[in-house]
Amino acid sequence: MIAKLAEGKTVYGLNTGDLSLVYAREVARAPVDFIYADMEHNPLDFPALHLFLMGMTDKAMVLKKGNLQPNVALFARFPPEADQSQWVVKQALDIGLHGVIFNGVDTREQALIAVKSMRYPQLKGSPYFEPNGIRGSGPALWPLNPEGDLLAILMIESVEGLQNLDTIASTPGVGALFVGQASDLTRSMGVRPGSPEVEAGLQKVLAACKTHKVACAISANTGNDIARRVKEGWNIIRSTVPAINEGRVLLGEK
Repeated sequence: MIAKLAEGKTVYGLNTGDLSLVYAREVARAPVDFIYADMEHNPLDFPALHLFLMGMTDKAMVLKKGNLQPNVALFARFPPEADQSQWVVKQALDIGLHGVIFNGVDTREQALIAVKSMRYPQLKGSPYFEPNGIRGSGPALWPLNPEGDLLAILMIESVEGLQNLDTIASTPGVGALFVGQASDLTRSMGVRPGSPEVEAGLQKVLAACKTHKVACAISANTGNDIARRVKEGWNIIRSTVPAINEGRVLLGEK
């Protein structure tokens, strides 16, 4: 997934509350780039998350590719806000997840805490010393380290977050901004879903992503919606397999 983003390509994925081994096997061969486990609105179950990741191991694909790199990256979204997430991030990354989605990032300070919670302290002389990590030594964050293989995805869900977009998006180590379905953002604005103010907020997020060269993620429900968002410049799309397939056809990707 990170390799595709680095090449300027769009990536597509799913979210789920189903952590069964049956679904893990299905997802491992799905025509998508990522899936995230929603543990904000579902039980916080690290043993099930670990088993799900193990269940996504596709031995036939490993043999075919000749390496252990999965075709589908696994992320998770947890209940705590970004500045309260250090303990869940440690659990998630020690399990082997490829990144974390942080809820309700409103300030640069929260963005820094999110990034630091995913980083190990760096050796002296490292070209990627700051923001210094608080974990031990191991996988690095992309795009802070061009060879990194972990992704910090920050959710913008409030008016305050919109007001601080430039300082959040410019934080070293931030891999992507994500607006999801924008339901929390809608409530923060005090308007109805689909209001012009919400779309204006989404476009503000997109503009900040482009300015600061970070990936920009959004949920889209139909093939037409996917095609529209990709043409606007969103490069991480969360949807369903049927809608993703339809959208990619409309975009001429399939």
